Amino acid sequence: MKPLRRYGPEGIAATILFIALIVVVMIQVLGRTPLFTGPVWTEEAARWLWVWMAMIGIAEVERTDSQLRMGFLVERLRRRARIAVFTAIDAVYLAVVLNLIWIGWKTIQRTWTNEAVTLPVSDAALYASGFVAMILIANRLIRRILGLGHRHDPDEVEPTL
Repeated sequence: MKPLRRYGPEGIAATILFIALIVVVMIQVLGRTPLFTGPVWTEEAARWLWVWMAMIGIAEVERTDSQLRMGFLVERLRRRARIAVFTAIDAVYLAVVLNLIWIGWKTIQRTWTNEAVTLPVSDAALYASGFVAMILIANRLIRRILGLGHRHDPDEVEPTL
């Protein structure tokens, strides 16, 4: 398996969203000073950017298979058994994610006609964050189950900073 890139598309997207979030929050903070009157939309935009950043960030964590795990029992197993257990966990997780994709799609359809309070977009744009993130996560899980993605191996030595 080729070495894992430091940043994937999900991580780059989450970073861009984080930078946009910082800019919007700075506009919001400066708008509360005597310098200028802040736009009304910054509070809602900051929440939406935060949600999108977090959801896409979850997909980046899946890309690197670096989510928190309680593996002290599983890590005592032989390598093949450990891979089998983690694959079974990924399969169950994939089933949950596929259900969340369906729920996300239905939520987008239900909220398509609702307009955001201060932003000129549909509320469905906010709920699309979960839908998009779950599709990205499902992609990573399927790749990992098929052996095409990165699988965390506790025998690997993790680099120090």
